[in-house]
Amino acid sequence: MSEEIDKTNCIQVFVQDRQGKEHILEGPTDLGLNLMDLCKIHELPMAGTCGGVALCASCQCYVVSGHVLPPKGVEEENMLSEAFHVRQESRLACQIRLNSQIHGLRVIMAPEEEYGE
Repeated sequence: MSEEIDKTNCIQVFVQDRQGKEHILEGPTDLGLNLMDLCKIHELPMAGTCGGVALCASCQCYVVSGHVLPPKGVEEENMLSEAFHVRQESRLACQIRLNSQIHGLRVIMAPEEEYGE
């Protein structure tokens, strides 16, 4: 007898990577995860250097679907004001919580920020 996975609390999001390939990611809404966590679980190259506390912009993405997300917090606004490649639709993936309202969300990963060495 095969066990079926309970998908009651699962959503799908669509993420376009930096090479233009779209990935369909499934994730649970009941574990307190954010979009950055989901991308890392699916092994997409999203650094998340600060660990998901809006202190870097390595998880910046562009929301291209019509989903209404919660407003940006002060920390996210501050970080995006200092980031490269920012657009009107820019968000930090670490600040987008997985919940049923974002089922079907479409995002494009922003280009990686390059720092001088």
